[in-house]
Amino acid sequence: MFSFRTTPLQDQLDKALNEGRVGCFCTQNCWDTSRGAWMYDIFKERGNLEVVFSPREAELTPGTNHIVFDVERLRELDAVVVEIQDVGVRYFNYTKDVLQLMEMLMLLGDEAPSLYIVDHINPSGRVVEGTIPSVAGEMFVPKVAHRHGLTLGEIVNLYASEIGAKFPIHVISAMATSSVRQLMPWTIAPASDIPGLFSSYLYSGGGLWNNTTITPGIGTSRPYEYIGAPFVKPLQTEHLPQASGALLRPCSFTPAAGRYAGERCQGFQIMLLPGEPYHSLLHTLHLMRWFVEHYSAFEFEPAFWTKLADPVLEEYLRERISFDVVQEHIKLEEQKWIRKAKRYLLYDDQPYRMK
Repeated sequence: MFSFRTTPLQDQLDKALNEGRVGCFCTQNCWDTSRGAWMYDIFKERGNLEVVFSPREAELTPGTNHIVFDVERLRELDAVVVEIQDVGVRYFNYTKDVLQLMEMLMLLGDEAPSLYIVDHINPSGRVVEGTIPSVAGEMFVPKVAHRHGLTLGEIVNLYASEIGAKFPIHVISAMATSSVRQLMPWTIAPASDIPGLFSSYLYSGGGLWNNTTITPGIGTSRPYEYIGAPFVKPLQTEHLPQASGALLRPCSFTPAAGRYAGERCQGFQIMLLPGEPYHSLLHTLHLMRWFVEHYSAFEFEPAFWTKLADPVLEEYLRERISFDVVQEHIKLEEQKWIRKAKRYLLYDDQPYRMK
């Protein structure tokens, strides 16, 4: 059973939400501005809140994070209410946690609680970048483009189809939530490494640096804008591959955590131009190929190829094909993804490619 609902969570009449045992699966983005309370306070006040599944560390902490849960705890519940802020990129940790939750609910069969998704606007918008995985990729990742243009509710709708979910799924429209209407979707940071307005626009490409020997500024205040490593020499950025929609400048930084914590890194800052489209994935691939050609210390970790999940893009980074081949491949894949995505949309606006 799947339903899309246009009234707020607190107004839902389901017995599972009003009388059942409720678990809440959430991040700091479940703050309700109209009530001045957290989403799970609804059930705390009703006296039927059983458990809150939330990130292990502080709201803003130097490392990346996950939400931990187990199947036996889920078995005790009648409803699980999910409220996180997805960022529009398929390798976002908290969204992968939601999809792992769905896999665990599948294991429970008829004992599975109902799943409720309190949806949010995608801070990356409806723009699409990249390719659909064509080889085995990361666990709990749907077959969507790198930057998919969907909301969490739509991703859940798609993933339920992929795994053949039988348990009830109900999506509460993003438009039904007062905080969504009042706040920009990046006002409360979705995660420690997605701290502000520009982060999600850079993450579709920038997130891939995490699995290389270059850091995308994790452990700084500007992750995915600052890129570098201790082995990089001071750069003349005019020698680097350029892209429309952004400028590059040389920079240095010292991460407080993560790869190269406490070490001075040289590199560059990506500066987005207001109102201009920027294809982060294509530019990142172009930059990575440049580093392959110029720095022997630049390497890909094994997990990188699983995350990329595309043999054509891999061939490019291994210096076997040219950039124009990659551009055409990505164009066709984006068109294919947009056709697929239309089957799972819950809102009127449509995903689209950059022109």
